[in-house]
Amino acid sequence: MRDKELYRQILGIEAPWTVRDVTLRLAEGEVIVHVEHTGKGLRCPECDRESSCYDHRERRWRHLDTCQYRTVIVARVPRVACPEHGVLQIRVPWSESHSRFTALFEALVIDWLREASESAVSRLLRLSWDEVDGVMERAVRRGLLRREDQSATRIGVDETSFRKRHDYVTVVTDQDSGDVLHVGDGRDERALRGYYEGLTGQQLKAIEAVSMDMWKAYIKATRASVPDADTKIAFDRFHVSRHLNEAVDKIRRQEHKALRGEGCDDLKNTKYWWLMNPKNMDENLWNDFETLRESKLKTARAWSIKELAATLWGYVTRGWARKAWKKWLSWAMRCRLEPIKAAACMIRDHLWGILNAIALKATNARAESINAKIQKIKAQACGYRNRERFRNAIYFHLGGLDLYPASITHTNL
Repeated sequence: MRDKELYRQILGIEAPWTVRDVTLRLAEGEVIVHVEHTGKGLRCPECDRESSCYDHRERRWRHLDTCQYRTVIVARVPRVACPEHGVLQIRVPWSESHSRFTALFEALVIDWLREASESAVSRLLRLSWDEVDGVMERAVRRGLLRREDQSATRIGVDETSFRKRHDYVTVVTDQDSGDVLHVGDGRDERALRGYYEGLTGQQLKAIEAVSMDMWKAYIKATRASVPDADTKIAFDRFHVSRHLNEAVDKIRRQEHKALRGEGCDDLKNTKYWWLMNPKNMDENLWNDFETLRESKLKTARAWSIKELAATLWGYVTRGWARKAWKKWLSWAMRCRLEPIKAAACMIRDHLWGILNAIALKATNARAESINAKIQKIKAQACGYRNRERFRNAIYFHLGGLDLYPASITHTNL
């Protein structure tokens, strides 16, 4: 009797449910808690209408371990015959529908998944990989259903690799909270429009800034969905800097090859000097770099153009920023360095979005940070073959969702 009362209180079992028996199976390392329904007050799980009993089905749920013994709840759960919804199994208070675990056990798995990989949780809690993945999938589904509003006034859009060979997903991030709002398949127009289609007209109108790289599909999707998009699309400074860095490095490689043919190794082992932010150089490195950056090398000229562009993001007003960028473009287009000229042409064509980024003080730094975290999650899991599981992992760790079962609160975890 003491065992029955103990487990009744541990499990929170109340009428019309009762603990009928508790069995310890030492050989199997299990504690079996037998629970039964008194048969009174049966209600349809869909409409809550009182209904007659149709039959019973025996089911099992894994619960939190008892003194290192696996604890399992076994119950013959009534099914009711509802005049409107047909034959359905009633709800049980210790677990959610379609789960083979109690709510408290699922909460434990969720807490572990926040700290360790799925394979580690599977091993430590003696679960199959599919069972652990099922807990994650249900947690994400609950969280997305509970999310009342996925709109944001300032969003960031970025792609992240799902697998090799240019297989991507599109990630939309709330730039204020840092939460992932949407994960779309691929990086085409459809992937981003899927997010916009989930918003109301008022929510779309409330968007103030959309930070992104210069990917045509994202621009097109935003223009098609967001009112006054050309005043809100902001091209991220880090993507602009990346293009300029690539141009400088291409010039360095070309020049290094030519100089080596003449027996000169001045540019040997200097790649990262030209690409590094000067603010990150210590005094000794900056002094060592002085001779090269003040030389008449083509690479030095390209570096100067790149570094001047980096200073232009500090303007406050659109007018002054436009004048400064126009002046920079004039120099870059006349520099006779083809990689720099190509990057300048790209910047000229997208100057409107660069000016938006300056005026709106918009940056995609949050999205870039999220991207790094996603890659860490992927590495911890040793990759994902299933795109749906990859999406669930992103939402689980980075979506800012309420993941716990409905009966779980912070006071009973």
